[in-house]
Amino acid sequence: MQENKKKPNPVDTHVGSRVRLRRTMLGMSQEKLGESLGITFQQVQKYEKGSNRIGASRLQRISEVLGVPVSFFFEDVPGSDAQRGGLQESGTDYVVDFLSTSEGLQLNRAFVKISDPKVRRRVIELVRTLADSSDLAEES
Repeated sequence: MQENKKKPNPVDTHVGSRVRLRRTMLGMSQEKLGESLGITFQQVQKYEKGSNRIGASRLQRISEVLGVPVSFFFEDVPGSDAQRGGLQESGTDYVVDFLSTSEGLQLNRAFVKISDPKVRRRVIELVRTLADSSDLAEES
């Protein structure tokens, strides 16, 4: 007998990945988010994987707990007009991939603590310079 496992809807998967992204950016555990929502961490896992769809009222509550507007979860959603129009640099998978690494999370957490916009710009310039010199070293 063949099991008919339905694949999660790409939008549900995307919304779940954005929940995971924001939760990890805040350094919050699945347990802590679950407690705040009155659900188990296993349910949070299912939401983040997209295997369980998040209802509107629950998504509203998640947005409050994570401190972002509901629209955050739908930014760059698959099939959106912005994606079809090529308005993105190269999709947002690279952001999610970056913030899924230990280095990405550490860099993000440290960067957001810098309150002076001039210092932030200098850090960006430094990183660009380092990336450019790395590219040059690889070419030689």
